[in-house]
Amino acid sequence: MIKASVASPNLREKSQILSGSEIERTLVRLAHEIVEKSNGATNLGLVGIMRRGVPLAQRLAKILGRIEKTEVPVGTLDITLYRDDLSTVGNRPEVKKSTMEFDIQHKDIVLVDDVLYTGRTARAALDALFDHGRPRRIQLCVLIDRGHRELPIEAAFVGRKIQTTANEVIEVKLQEIDGADKVLLMERVAEGP
Repeated sequence: MIKASVASPNLREKSQILSGSEIERTLVRLAHEIVEKSNGATNLGLVGIMRRGVPLAQRLAKILGRIEKTEVPVGTLDITLYRDDLSTVGNRPEVKKSTMEFDIQHKDIVLVDDVLYTGRTARAALDALFDHGRPRRIQLCVLIDRGHRELPIEAAFVGRKIQTTANEVIEVKLQEIDGADKVLLMERVAEGP
């Protein structure tokens, strides 16, 4: 998934897709869907894909805890070294620690990420996850599915489907990382002469 930084001069905001309150409502709906499809939260564990999947997983765990009156464990997954497109993400990938605060063996795991695009992040996450154990079942939960899949990967839980062009980028901003909650549709603009 391609993400642009705030300082990227070749992207301009086209529209806001979700506000902070819409993100919260979407997460509540996703939590209810997860409970329904998982028959509760007894054997459930959430694993957030770094970076923005982690706070989303933590928020979902809090909502699930309120719904099911139980604590849902959350793990953190760094997939940098598992990517098959390392040459496009920079010369020296920064490796952060993947922490599994719980045993994923035989658990129902929900992988959480902000945007599903080509499917390469999800594929890398599966490889990284299996280094921590063998879950009973793995499902993918994303805030935004923007299409354009290169691999046969689909999310079981989708906050919003947004069809984008190749010239558009989805930027998810979260309070924990960016100081604000919103989802933006950005457009690449041609660089000047």
